[in-house]
Amino acid sequence: MIKENLCGLTPDEIYGLVQAEGYNYNQAVKVATSIYKKRIADVSQIGGVPKSLKVYLDDIAVTGFYGPATSEVSADKSIKYLFISPEGKKFESVWIPDVKRRTICISTQSGCRMGCPFCVTAKYGFHGNLSSGDIVNQVLSIPDAGNVTHVVFMGMGEPMDNLENVLKACKIMTSEWGMSFSPRNITVSSVGITPAIKEFLNRSECNLTISLYSPFEEERIRIVPAESSYPVHEIIRIMKDFTVKKKRRFSVAYVMINDINDTVRHLEGLRKILGGSGIRVNLMPYHPVNDDNNSSSSDDRMLFFKHELVISGISASIRRSRGTDISAACGLLASGLK
Repeated sequence: MIKENLCGLTPDEIYGLVQAEGYNYNQAVKVATSIYKKRIADVSQIGGVPKSLKVYLDDIAVTGFYGPATSEVSADKSIKYLFISPEGKKFESVWIPDVKRRTICISTQSGCRMGCPFCVTAKYGFHGNLSSGDIVNQVLSIPDAGNVTHVVFMGMGEPMDNLENVLKACKIMTSEWGMSFSPRNITVSSVGITPAIKEFLNRSECNLTISLYSPFEEERIRIVPAESSYPVHEIIRIMKDFTVKKKRRFSVAYVMINDINDTVRHLEGLRKILGGSGIRVNLMPYHPVNDDNNSSSSDDRMLFFKHELVISGISASIRRSRGTDISAACGLLASGLK
């Protein structure tokens, strides 16, 4: 008999497993709390419920936790973890400790099917969606699980291409019976799939960031194939028009490539599409791999972009890369997978 994984389930779903045996909803909530808050890895150790319920659950379910298969430590103390799901899907996560923030960057798919040519993950190919349990497990099963302050969905895969599992994972992370993260401390990144973006905005309170690359459609479409079906200008318009609750953040990630998208023309393009929107710009260095002849914009150029955006009334910051020496920075995950 294949046992049910409790990690990834809501109290309603756990109640559905135990209701016929006479157990109540409050007991199902206690099971969920033991898993998500206390990270209980053994069903027999679940607290606050009758022994008979633990025995019953032990017959039909497992917690569903599984640790990383390997890990690699960067000189900057970031740690890249390789997970292999029970079904054999490979995916990576990155632990990024800092002074005030301790962030886990998680994956939503094994590989990706968006086909962006600058992204190593895309070259790995698409090997399947991760379940909500697989997604949440990346936060719960690392050694520093109890120290996480922020979660970013910026690892392998396109979150909006696995929307239902991403929304469910966000619910588990932000619910009182779950992991109790503030939605303001969770950010989901996307290249932009318009119908899914609309769903995400309406069904979640978590932050959203869009990978932009270029403010010009004819340039972006060459690097982000999704642009042909889902123009980013339309997505930015939707973000502008959406009524944002207090402290929820919308942003764009702008990876800067020397002499490619860091010209004055591109700066003016950013001003034009983002001016007056309240959308923040995160400027990021580019990481070339293998035979790529492109290089990142200089520090001075990135500072110039930041300054010009800020004096134009557009909030902007420069995000320093972490874990580049272990291929853990943005766009580099899956570099060692086969």
